[in-house]
Amino acid sequence: MIQATYPADTGFRPDLQSDYDVIVMGGGPAGATTAALIAEAGYSVTVLERHAIPRFHVGESLIPETYWSLERLGVLDRIRDCGFPKKFSVQFYSEGVRPSKPFYFDEHNDHESSQTWQVERADFDRLLLENAIEKGAIVHSDAQVLDLLLDGDTAFGVRVKLGKGDAGESEVREVRSRIVVDATGQSAFIASRLGLKTSDPLLRKATVWTYFENARRDPGRDEGATLILQTQGKQSWFWYIPLRDNIVSVGCTGSMDYMFPKGATAESTFQRELSRCPALQERLVNATRKLDYFTTRDYSYKSRQAAGNGWVLCGDAYGFIDPVYSSGVYLALKAGEFVADAAVEALRVGDLSGASLGRWQETYDAGVENFRRLVYAFYAPDFHFGSFLRDHPDQHGHVVDILIGAVFKPDVKELFEKMGDVRPAVEPTAAAAG
Repeated sequence: MIQATYPADTGFRPDLQSDYDVIVMGGGPAGATTAALIAEAGYSVTVLERHAIPRFHVGESLIPETYWSLERLGVLDRIRDCGFPKKFSVQFYSEGVRPSKPFYFDEHNDHESSQTWQVERADFDRLLLENAIEKGAIVHSDAQVLDLLLDGDTAFGVRVKLGKGDAGESEVREVRSRIVVDATGQSAFIASRLGLKTSDPLLRKATVWTYFENARRDPGRDEGATLILQTQGKQSWFWYIPLRDNIVSVGCTGSMDYMFPKGATAESTFQRELSRCPALQERLVNATRKLDYFTTRDYSYKSRQAAGNGWVLCGDAYGFIDPVYSSGVYLALKAGEFVADAAVEALRVGDLSGASLGRWQETYDAGVENFRRLVYAFYAPDFHFGSFLRDHPDQHGHVVDILIGAVFKPDVKELFEKMGDVRPAVEPTAAAAG
């Protein structure tokens, strides 16, 4: 369970009630945002988080548009006080050696929101949960949801296994609610159980990542920049994300079959691709790896449905694209706002239908599709952003719009009209490759 570092009047770790207005499954950024805003509106809400808090999680790089969600939540000052490295730009390397000019966000928008942060997710996620608790949400960690309770096609609660408490034994309980929000991340609890989850055949990727100490950083305002380094031959790419305490998150992504052929290990794959990226090798000459290698595979997917009667999906539980443009946390926060606003309105008028709870889907999907099309272009073998921007310098601002997360602006579509339908090749399934 989360240890008692919260004010005594937050109601943390009380006995789990038998019913709430809203149950939120998952305590990441999407779940914490949803819970905070629903509680702030005066409704009873509990967050059921499977893991202990703080929890380790990859996905440390924020993009500037997170500013507005964090401002609405009222946590900007707390994040400023955490000492997270400031991020002013993103820079791309092609063929493992050739750097682009940095994309400085404030050259596009001279506002405080153009500076963002590189965060350790354990502290960042915990901060968001603390904020939800202070607004009135009840958070239970070590709480594993086992089943969604349904009456026909209408959700009315969950069955949850609570971890060992003072009595030393776990307990299975049924908890009812008017709305169930699935914010379980890439576990996608409801979409998986209802058969709604579909993979993207154009983005069958795998990633291996780890953390280094004493890697070389650039000086001045570039010290906290995100670097995206394609390897020679464009078969894979590395992220390079500077964190606190002289630690850097480094990960490599490529197609599943390329990254993990028969007999490959996480370490052998990482070292093989590192040998094909001289610019990254140079940064790691004096670095020491601090943790083991981690992997994840085939993580690009979407649910065919965003909501049903009494239930709604939020953040990664609805869909995930790809890590290349660091969109994950921003979309989690933005989805949390959309879902919370829909839930509050549904509770206010007494309409808990899927249409009511999912009324945000079309707007949200349009923004996500802008990210997806830029990801497709990144992986397309015959498309090069440098050449495109030389031919269409008027589109530089729209590319930066997407890099900062301003994907809900209607005029961004002009970029894709000029790019055309750029797509990566369909990658073979494991069965086809075997």
